[in-house]
Order: sequence, then C-alpha cells, then structure tokens
Amino acid sequence: MSIRLKIWSAPVLFYISFFSWYTDFGGPLSDSEIDQYVATMNNNGRPAEVIAFMTAFAQQDTGRQFLMVNNIDMNENPPDVEGAEPDESAADLMGRYMSHMIPALLARACHPILIGSAVYSSVDLVGIEGAENWDQAALFRYKSRRAFLEIVTNPAFNGKHQFKTAALEKTIAFPIETSLYLSDPRLLLALVLLALTALIENVIMSKRRATGHT
Repeated sequence: MSIRLKIWSAPVLFYISFFSWYTDFGGPLSDSEIDQYVATMNNNGRPAEVIAFMTAFAQQDTGRQFLMVNNIDMNENPPDVEGAEPDESAADLMGRYMSHMIPALLARACHPILIGSAVYSSVDLVGIEGAENWDQAALFRYKSRRAFLEIVTNPAFNGKHQFKTAALEKTIAFPIETSLYLSDPRLLLALVLLALTALIENVIMSKRRATGHT
C-alpha cells in the first residue's frame, strides 16, 4: 500500500461511515410504515386531529431531510405541570422537555442547527396578529420524516410534550426542505477532512523527500 493511500484511507472510511449514518437511504415512507406509525399513535391515545395531520405529513414524504423552523415566545407565568415541581419557570419546563428530546434526536442523526434569542420585536409583519414579540428562534435538523415519526410516536414522548406546551405563550413551528443549505455537516466535514488530510500528506511527503525517500 502506497503512503498516499495509507494517508487518505482513514479519513475516507470515516467520512463514508458518517455519511451513511447521517443520511436516510430508505426513500419515502411506505404505506405499511405509515400504517404502523398510525397504529402506534392510536395506541398512545393521540387525538384524532393530530393523527390525521401526521398521516398527511407522512403520505407526502419525499425521503429527504428537513429542517423544523421554530419561533418561540416563552410563558412568563407557566402553570404547574404534573411531573414537575410547583412554580417551575418556563426555562425549567422546557429543559425537562429537551432532556428527552435531545437524546432522541441525536440517536437518529437529528440535532439543533441554530438557537438564538430575539434582540427586537418583529421588523416585518404581514397578515398575522399577535406575532410582534418572540423570545427565541431555533432550527432543528431531522434526518427524515421517518426519524421524526420515530421520535414523536415513541411512548416515552407521552407526558413530556406537556412540559413544552406549558412553557410556551405561543409558538410557530413548520418544516422546510432546503434548496440551499451550506452548513450541512456532510459538506462541512468533507471540506475539513479534505483540507486536513491534504495538509498532513504535504507535511509527510515533504519530510520523506527531505530524507531521500520517495
């Protein structure tokens, strides 16, 4: 095996492994998969309107990743919630919710992309009332609608979502499929590995030439 092949083989194998884990190759959800998720939601006692909404979302699956866009206005005086301590703040309640969500997300190659606090009220508002003020915005990446449904239909999710709803005064969350996504980790990792491996190769080959090796 040549020295160059040795240098490049490890990062290439690492990238292939990451790409395979991070990408859903299953294609759009099949009818049998959708039926299984619907049955799980029924068994979990989810409301009929929620099941109908999720079913339509699943039936329109493209097989691609998507980002969930969240506008968040925290509740300054959240109610007491079963399973939480009395008088917990909205941040505390949201923390309880996210303590379930983050591990469930990461296990399926889903994760936050951007989380930030609002620094002013809405600068452009058309066709909607009561949306002048927000506290935070967040973007979450989902590997696929399959991964999303695995999370929200998991029985462990029952009783956790109430922490989120109690923590919020209002929210808007909707999914998007990207036409431009320059911060995709697959692209960033490829660029980083390419640059680092090329640098390492250059250093090693320069040392070998200096010592008379080819």
